[in-house]
Amino acid sequence: MKNIAALVFLLLPPFIGAEASEQESYAQKSYEMPRTQVVPIRDTKSDRQYELYIKLPEDYEENTDVKYPVIYTGDAIWQMDMLSGSTEYLMPNVILVGISWQKDLGDERAHASRFRDYSLVKNTDVTRPRGQADNHLSFIRDDVIKFVENTYRADPDERAYFGYSLGVQLGAYILFAQPDTFKHYIFGSPAFSERSGQYIDEFEAKMAPRQKDLNVNVFVSLGELEENEIGFVEDFVSVLQRRSQTGLTLTGLEIIEDSTHQTAFPEAAIRGIKWLSQLTSE
Repeated sequence: MKNIAALVFLLLPPFIGAEASEQESYAQKSYEMPRTQVVPIRDTKSDRQYELYIKLPEDYEENTDVKYPVIYTGDAIWQMDMLSGSTEYLMPNVILVGISWQKDLGDERAHASRFRDYSLVKNTDVTRPRGQADNHLSFIRDDVIKFVENTYRADPDERAYFGYSLGVQLGAYILFAQPDTFKHYIFGSPAFSERSGQYIDEFEAKMAPRQKDLNVNVFVSLGELEENEIGFVEDFVSVLQRRSQTGLTLTGLEIIEDSTHQTAFPEAAIRGIKWLSQLTSE
């Protein structure tokens, strides 16, 4: 019996060790969003490196004769998860394209690139530049959209943009600078200041005579508790309303009940995707 017990004891450590090793292997694997590709892409104008997170519909490989609408968004690391979950239920036949922050700044500084790329008002601080939404628009049109539509079965007539917070400044600039970039614009909790609000007001007035037929749809939402933002957002909505006679269809300002700037985000994404789903199905 002692010999048998000793034999069992000797056999146990390798078994336990193998199990522990397998658990460690699982723990080291990073999560990957299903059907999602990470594609490096360079801004050919500024020579900056970014990444695209591209999620394809479940039936993409089977339906080879179908072209799909595409939703583009910045702040990809924050927003792809929420948009992925929302579209999975509300709009499954869509391609998602998330645009990262600049990758060759280093991980610690990458977040800073959003303030440069999404904002409207330029500054003179070379270490913390602002107001390069015009450059980022060129990158989106000349590099991102061209790559997506040359590589995937993307419908060029059904592009949508989702922007939240500072991402709305970029989206507003795109809307009035090159409105045909997207057909649908979803704006959640716009982050405008007095200066950026004045900029977009004056910029829209400057561009209006050149744009007689916009043919775009716009959805705007705001958290009920975003009291410091309400005045700026209402001014922005009034700028949008000025274009109602030239092919801009606005839903109005949708208020998300009992929500701050932070807590309004999930509901803004869900309501925006629901609106887009109903719009495209019609």
